[in-house]
Amino acid sequence: MARSKKTSPAEDLLLLVALLPWWAGVGLAVLSYAVLHALSAPGAAPVAPPGQIGQFAVQMLGRQLAYYGQFILPVLCLAGAAVSALRRRQRRALVAAVTQNPAASMLDSLSWREFEQLVGEGFHLQGYQVMESGGNGPDGGVDLVLSKGGERFLVQCKQWKAYKVGVEVVRELYGVMTARGAAGGFVVTSGQFTEPAREFAKGRNLTLVDGTLLIRLLGPVRTVQPKTTAPPAPDAPAGVPACPACGKSMVRRIAKRGGQAGAAFWGCGGYPGCKGTRAVG
Repeated sequence: MARSKKTSPAEDLLLLVALLPWWAGVGLAVLSYAVLHALSAPGAAPVAPPGQIGQFAVQMLGRQLAYYGQFILPVLCLAGAAVSALRRRQRRALVAAVTQNPAASMLDSLSWREFEQLVGEGFHLQGYQVMESGGNGPDGGVDLVLSKGGERFLVQCKQWKAYKVGVEVVRELYGVMTARGAAGGFVVTSGQFTEPAREFAKGRNLTLVDGTLLIRLLGPVRTVQPKTTAPPAPDAPAGVPACPACGKSMVRRIAKRGGQAGAAFWGCGGYPGCKGTRAVG
């Protein structure tokens, strides 16, 4: 994913903390304050020893940096923790929406960023520790790094308008796995893979996850968040169903891409704020 945008050290730190669990960000905030507060604590009036003016100046500068840092660094860590908590909430909402509406059109309607978050949460549900790459573009490279049992796995997400992912993508990830010494890898798409791509993955530590398998990857959520039907909206016309996610009246639409292209489906009238769907029938 493209990473051409320049950021400041403060932004880099915030984004780095945001990749950690929220509680880790809070812990770093407390730890950084305690350490820097101790380093900045005033002592007896300092006197510069003869011949050590330079060393004395460095110590005074370090104390000043620690004094200001005890306020700035914890705030950045807490901000990163808040971003991490927000992302986790968004991922859970995405999983709930997809498992309640497991149609191909639902996966196709997600943005690249939402799709990456959905995939990360799916692996988290399977017991992996997930580290997002933090990219800001829709394509290229490794998107997620997984850890489990002391081994590392690389994930590339492909939510393309094209329905099938070719062998070039699978071969690219295999090369990166070899270069980084990863134990395995996953290529995840909302659609399907070409036959050459599946043939290349055979016998290698590569797993190809298509749209159908991705829904199964999210399966554990169904046991704790059963599908529910929202009550119809008071002004819903006769014969028009209510959105299962928010309860608004739905609109009959035609899928423009994916495996269901040309097929009719019900979409939430509140789109894009709500992306609930229902099958027509």
